[in-house]
Amino acid sequence: MGSSSLICDSESWKDLKFHVEDIKKTHLRELMADTERCKSMMVEFDGNLLDYSRQRATLDTLNKLLSLAEAAHVKDKINRMFNGERINSTENRSVLHVALRAPRDAVIKSDGKNVVPDVWGVLDKIREFSERVRSGAWVGATGKPLKDVVAIGIGGSFLGPLFVHTALQTDSEAIESAKGRQLRFLANVDPIDVARNIAGLSPETTLVVVVSKTFTTAETMLNARTLREWISSALGPQAVAKHMVAVSTNLTLVEKFGIDPNNAFAFWDWVGGRYSVCSAVGVLPLSLQYGFSIVEKFLKGAWSVDQHFYSAPFEKNIPVLLGLLSVWNVSFLGYPARAILPYSQALEKLAPHIQQVSMESNGKGVSIDGVPLPYETGEIDFGEPGTNGQHSFYQLIHQGRVIPCDFIGIVKSQQPVYLEGEVVSNHDELMSNFFAQPDALAYGKTAEQLLKENVPQHLVPHKTFCGNRPSISLLLPSLSAYNIGQLLAIYEHRIAVEGFVWGINSFDQWGVELGKSLASQVRKQLHVSRRKGEPIEGFNFSTTTVLSRYLQASADVPSDPSTLLPKM
Repeated sequence: MGSSSLICDSESWKDLKFHVEDIKKTHLRELMADTERCKSMMVEFDGNLLDYSRQRATLDTLNKLLSLAEAAHVKDKINRMFNGERINSTENRSVLHVALRAPRDAVIKSDGKNVVPDVWGVLDKIREFSERVRSGAWVGATGKPLKDVVAIGIGGSFLGPLFVHTALQTDSEAIESAKGRQLRFLANVDPIDVARNIAGLSPETTLVVVVSKTFTTAETMLNARTLREWISSALGPQAVAKHMVAVSTNLTLVEKFGIDPNNAFAFWDWVGGRYSVCSAVGVLPLSLQYGFSIVEKFLKGAWSVDQHFYSAPFEKNIPVLLGLLSVWNVSFLGYPARAILPYSQALEKLAPHIQQVSMESNGKGVSIDGVPLPYETGEIDFGEPGTNGQHSFYQLIHQGRVIPCDFIGIVKSQQPVYLEGEVVSNHDELMSNFFAQPDALAYGKTAEQLLKENVPQHLVPHKTFCGNRPSISLLLPSLSAYNIGQLLAIYEHRIAVEGFVWGINSFDQWGVELGKSLASQVRKQLHVSRRKGEPIEGFNFSTTTVLSRYLQASADVPSDPSTLLPKM
């Protein structure tokens, strides 16, 4: 237990607490009428435009938030992160995902050693291997080229790469590079996910990438053993070395599994799982699908934001501003959730990825020194691409709970469509909603306006929108690999800033461990009950009852089954 003071004890925090009462008296209709205020709440970097004028904040609020950042030593914490200090104190590790996208000549140290050459050693190995597979120089056990890739991983080894893959799938340059190839991601241990991922694939033309740092992750390794059986039952056990590669640091277990250790791609303890998409975890499968040159553009985009985050003054620093505004919304205005609303179908997997990065990072109840927090941290993140979300949960956002929204728009569509005779193009139709929704949330609609429109009196309460609901708008020039990298880094650093202010460790995840350990007890019980008929012992009444029902209803499962693979 530490004894350090909490940020809520600072004068800056107390000042903001008093300031909330002033903000409560002000409606966004009034704030948006101040042109100078709105002008000052727009920040541009490398063609990306952030408009945060629809936040429930004045210029005074921003000054107070910047003072809070100073009180929380945010700049010092950013420097310590980039300098490779062990800011992940509970695991005694550096936090250096920025090094994964650093240029070859950069110097970023961990424990006094420049890690960038090691990073590029792995990147060069990925480039060489992916080019061999894509060119047909590396073939499978029967001599056929490997045109299909199944990447096995879970959590950070799955959500980040899937987000990038989904975003690239409709980019014209990426489409050309991926012709004739498939990339699939197997995460869930549910056998249905296995069946879906191998449906229509042949072991002869499939390469499996197993992603597990320790090579012990329960779900990942069971799925890996399942696909190993799928390959070896069709092609023989010796085929595994030609059809399976690994992203891991445990070369002993990699070799024991049957994968050639030369075909293992490393990453490091200073890479957190949810921050690992720029490591071999994401770069290997994405390079196999799209070629290394496209993935390198993604890395360069992320690095551009890394540099902006590290060097830009806070009042012009997009991740810092977004992080401070999130703290304002959560800890002072009391809004526990955030909706991520990309007006681009290509970004449909952004919200699930950021959900993990944010909620696993900042879902903490104690300070970095182990002191219980008297204030809430973290946000409940969810989202859906526009305009789909408008026909789903926007009703609640407009007239139910107040949920701050992130609207993300793209200037140029990846796949433009024009129809003769239509008022606007398909993308303009989409973007009309992107521009309209933030104003609808901010301004709302009053009873007086409705009465002037001759709305029947009994419907006025139902059609009234109170407005005053905060949002930010982020407009990207396009959705190239470079811009996707930028978007990823903006969110990663925003989340770090929130944690830096709250005084928590955003880089560990002990909260996921308890369920895993309890699952291992259930696993042992299922084994002895199935195989030996032993009674259920050591569980509470509720779990015992439901476990008994499960075992009785699935009694047709063989006690010692022979191998059965899914069929679709």
